[in-house]
Amino acid sequence: MSAIGLIVHERRDEAATQAAELARWLSDSGHEVRVSSIEGTHEGLEAFVVPDGSFGEGLDVAVSLGGDGSMLRAVQLVGTSSAPILGVDFGQLGYLTAVQPDQTRAAVEKVLRGDCEVEERMLIDVTVSTGGAIRRERALNEAVLERTGEANTIRIAVSIDDRFFTTYAADGLIVATPTGSTAYAFSARGPIVAPTHRAFQLTPVSPHMLFDRTLVLEPERILRLTMIGSRSGALSVDGNTIAVMDCDDWIECTASNEVARLVRFDDDHFHSVLKAKFGLNDR
Repeated sequence: MSAIGLIVHERRDEAATQAAELARWLSDSGHEVRVSSIEGTHEGLEAFVVPDGSFGEGLDVAVSLGGDGSMLRAVQLVGTSSAPILGVDFGQLGYLTAVQPDQTRAAVEKVLRGDCEVEERMLIDVTVSTGGAIRRERALNEAVLERTGEANTIRIAVSIDDRFFTTYAADGLIVATPTGSTAYAFSARGPIVAPTHRAFQLTPVSPHMLFDRTLVLEPERILRLTMIGSRSGALSVDGNTIAVMDCDDWIECTASNEVARLVRFDDDHFHSVLKAKFGLNDR
């Protein structure tokens, strides 16, 4: 018997329907099925709800039915568990998902047999200090410190390994993993980095300064971003708003000792998705 967690896109009815069918099949086959409180609101999944904090305990595999956003939530729910995550694409050709909906059951069977590859992805540990209170977050894609809706340019002092580097005047600053290089950082004209690489990318958003390039840094570095001046900034981690940051509030980003483990059946998956998304030809 295996413990299998299901994560479902909140607004995709077809994903919820397949999740309920998958849960029944797995349960009837003798497996333990788990869903979070969010998934428990869908018909057919109510009986499988567990507390979010215990979702990853002893988990053997997580199946995410949605898009890349659902995969990011799966990483958070799995937590420090080493359970691999299988992504089923109910979105628009996601970078993180592995299979299409009609392949789900066959893919789950392969994973349970161990007939798959597991790709390890770097995570960022983010320490957040606001008003002297400390909290910690973890990101697969990025941590973003950017202007609030009513503010203009913000100023962010950056230190690398406790040595002051420079102050950015910009709409925001992105600290991304290689996985996150195709997310927000890409829209800010950052580089595309192979997702299994280990590095930080520090990318300014609409900088009001001559230095406007992405810095690609070794994963051993410690990055600290400190708000300066009178304007506030908003911190988001993997798309979730975490806090409003005021003067002297800071975040510190380090490479996590944990990794996200994503199921793969195609060694060339990332390059295939890139080609499809950008219409690259074979000539």
